[in-house]
Amino acid sequence: MINVTKTYLPPYEEYEAYLKGIWERNQLTNNGPLVRELEQKIKDYLGVKHCLFVSNGTIAIQLALKVLGVTKEVITTPFSYCATSHSVVWEGCTPVFADILRSDLCIDPQKVEAAITENTQAILATHVYGNPCDVYELQKIADKHNIKLIYDAAHAFGASVDDKSLLSFGDISTCSFHATKVFHTVEGGAVITNNDEYAWLLDRYRSFGHIGDDYLTIGINGKNSEFHAAMGLVNLPKVPEIIAARKAIFDIYDQELNWEKLGRPELSLNAVKNYAYYPVFFESEAALLKVRDALSENQIMPRRYFYPSLSTLKFVTEESTCPISDDFALRALALPLYFDLAHEDVYRIARIVNENL
Repeated sequence: MINVTKTYLPPYEEYEAYLKGIWERNQLTNNGPLVRELEQKIKDYLGVKHCLFVSNGTIAIQLALKVLGVTKEVITTPFSYCATSHSVVWEGCTPVFADILRSDLCIDPQKVEAAITENTQAILATHVYGNPCDVYELQKIADKHNIKLIYDAAHAFGASVDDKSLLSFGDISTCSFHATKVFHTVEGGAVITNNDEYAWLLDRYRSFGHIGDDYLTIGINGKNSEFHAAMGLVNLPKVPEIIAARKAIFDIYDQELNWEKLGRPELSLNAVKNYAYYPVFFESEAALLKVRDALSENQIMPRRYFYPSLSTLKFVTEESTCPISDDFALRALALPLYFDLAHEDVYRIARIVNENL
């Protein structure tokens, strides 16, 4: 069976070498040396000032909202994984959806500005499929209205715009290091900021609000372990190799698929991809379902991603006002893409897609 993704696992011996050190030190968690080493190496890789390794990408968003003091309205995208809006609601805030651009499927800055009210405290934008939002226009809007800017950069590790990591933008960027991502720590995530005060608070919030006997605030358990950090330390040097392998698969799809009947997101000229996902858009939901079923019959499992549009979830909002997101969510399908997907299988997938359009 070919799934939409497959976890990259490094040579076992490399991971085992880190395990021996964990056994010798007998420190498994609570800001151990491997966690600190991974944070430093990620900072160096991304060119950012602060990186806090946390338990997952969802808690990363929740911590960002908490640190920035956001309690009211958050303008966010309906075209993202549910963790984006769920985090907003879980923190007692109100998500306000702004529709997306047809070109790159990222949040539309004009719709963002139109949605701002006296209760708006933050913008939470997603770099969809690892493609950059209009980071400069969104920053202008945030500065103009004196509101915070958070990026859900769950898909964006290794991607850049104007030679700067996508995770370096905004007041805070969050990332997921889940096992399906380009760079992973099995489970995990990060909160990234260039603001010293935010970093100090994030460090406290992720560890129950205290360090030693110094209780400073209410906190939560957002820490991560030495075992997860070890996986990250083994995988991080391999990110260029992983991205290159994914690009080769990406290029085959680009060459082989029938673009007269399919669409794909546009990428700004000043951006560099990380090849996190390979999404295609069909002319209709019926066309998507036909291709999905044909692939499934051949033991190939793509994924409807993102589906559904978050603006249609009744426990998040009463009525959708995002027709573009609602439309694309019905027609979006992510094709299989992972490090060691055989090229002959990529050609076969493309052929099945084309034959059933």
